[in-house]
Amino acid sequence: MSLEKTINEQLKVAMLAKDEAGLRSLRAIKAAILIAKTSEGASEVMSSEEEMKLLQKLVKQRRDSLEIFTTQNRPDLAKKEREEIAVIEKFLPGQLSADALRDAVAQIILEIGASSPADMGRTMGVASKKLSGIADGKAISEVVKSLLAK
Repeated sequence: MSLEKTINEQLKVAMLAKDEAGLRSLRAIKAAILIAKTSEGASEVMSSEEEMKLLQKLVKQRRDSLEIFTTQNRPDLAKKEREEIAVIEKFLPGQLSADALRDAVAQIILEIGASSPADMGRTMGVASKKLSGIADGKAISEVVKSLLAK
């Protein structure tokens, strides 16, 4: 079942349950899907890879907002962002743990023969492709920096 159909079904469930956070999040996902499908050059049907990228983008936007709201001492807005992140992440595949991410990046570094911080760009390119959908880009970047700095 496509993500769009799943979201539509979940929207109905959230409406019946009067789940405000769920409705807000699901509507945001639905809007993002509609925008992606109607944008210039887009196809009528999204691949599962495109759907995952879309969901990751939505989570990243909310994490950035959460960070801003936390630093500005706005717990009311931060709470909404946390709720939306939790709902959106239900549709993403399981993310790698910190240890698993470190191991995966270490393996990639060995495969491409990276040895210094100068190899970060090349390492990030390979790691981003291999770990797409199962790890956050910011987390990958931090692990690559820490491993290449040694």
